[in-house]
Amino acid sequence: MKILDKYIIKSFMITFTSVFVILFFIFVLQGIWLFIAELAGKDLDFFTILKFLSFYAPTIVPLVLPLSVLLASIMTFGSFAENYEFAAMKSSGISLQRAMKMLTITIGILAFVSFFFANNVIPDAQYKFINLRKTIVQQKPAMAIAEGQFNTIGTSNIKVDKKSGDNGEFLEGVTMHVKNSNMGLGANTIIKAKRGVLTSEDDSNYLQLELYDGYYYEDIHPKDYEERKRLPFAKSSFEKYVINIDLTKLNQAEIDDGNITSEKMLTVPELKVTLDSLQRNYNKDAISYSKNLVARNDNIFKKHSTTNTSSSKKNNENLISLFTTEEQKQIIEIAKSNVISTEFGISANKSDLENKSKNINNHWLAIHEKFVIAYSCLLMFFIGAPLGAIIRKGGLGLPIVFAVLIFITFHFINTFGRKVAQQDEIPPFLGAWMASILMTPFAIILTYRATNDIGIMINFDWITDPFKKLFNKITQNKDDNN
Repeated sequence: MKILDKYIIKSFMITFTSVFVILFFIFVLQGIWLFIAELAGKDLDFFTILKFLSFYAPTIVPLVLPLSVLLASIMTFGSFAENYEFAAMKSSGISLQRAMKMLTITIGILAFVSFFFANNVIPDAQYKFINLRKTIVQQKPAMAIAEGQFNTIGTSNIKVDKKSGDNGEFLEGVTMHVKNSNMGLGANTIIKAKRGVLTSEDDSNYLQLELYDGYYYEDIHPKDYEERKRLPFAKSSFEKYVINIDLTKLNQAEIDDGNITSEKMLTVPELKVTLDSLQRNYNKDAISYSKNLVARNDNIFKKHSTTNTSSSKKNNENLISLFTTEEQKQIIEIAKSNVISTEFGISANKSDLENKSKNINNHWLAIHEKFVIAYSCLLMFFIGAPLGAIIRKGGLGLPIVFAVLIFITFHFINTFGRKVAQQDEIPPFLGAWMASILMTPFAIILTYRATNDIGIMINFDWITDPFKKLFNKITQNKDDNN
């Protein structure tokens, strides 16, 4: 390796390390803010909090790493151009392409390490992170419910006025709002109790909330619209009421842009095995639903079919006239009931299959995202390095502006593609790689222009020239006619 290559790599790595540490610290602080409700006021020791953050920290690397590569590339190559070091290289016969050669290999190694990190370290950290949260809640049940504020747990909001006991398991003044499963109807159940006790077992995934001396209010939604205007509700009292709380739904904060899910904890081979199982179950359920629907309708029609086949052939245009008036009424009622039942069954089966399809898409996205992390490092380098050489600015001013704008665009497209793919509107491959596919031509153009000293101005004459020629031709024809 030549002295120049060592100098370029050293300059880049110093800048990259500094930028990575700063951005990593900023994103960790954001993580503390996300989980402040779980950490503050829980009487946790410093070591537990440190473990909590250390297990969360690897999940932010996919965000920090590409941004660090982009910003470090712009700053490093912008500094070279600003200090006329590129001019010295070119005067010695060293092109920008040659100057980027060894650094490109270095970024390639970094991309490989990032894939290994995403495939092995992050899933393990996610698994330990979830288990640590579960362990903290089991050891300190009161952590599930903070005093003096509403806590969202699953479909319920819980608020307590005061907590007492060694672990805060004794509650006073408990208020619960249970949300309605139907959209648009709001909270339809309110539970108020004077006292409550939180208990848990080491091997259980549930907390048990025992409420004493309280009332249970439930909204009623009658079918008659006029009755709904009266806002009826049912009220009952209880001496003891037991509620099981699922630990997997405690303050489910978003780590990336979605809930913590199982596919985040799997490596590529494990994801492939899981996908094979999910796809087989999906195909099996789809076939089973269709067969059951067809068999059910066949049974209904066979049960109520007529034996007068000769008459039915002659009157095939009005088959219902073959039956008596009473039989016609029965047939119409049976048909209506069958249509309603079939519609309900199709809707329920469709919803179930859509959820399973989304789960399959999430697993495919998890696979592709591990490769996208590696590719994004190379992509951001080939955007940042030529851009820095073109703008000829180092430091933390203009490079930060360009880096933030480019990365926000990349992250927005990436998030949009992932969301659309989760809804099964586009293939998961396209959703995961959408940002990379759209940004790659930009990287190629910048690299081409920087290596050929063209600059950042882009010539659009190939678009405007045909219109100019057409306008000149029209003008010349008018002059000839005059």
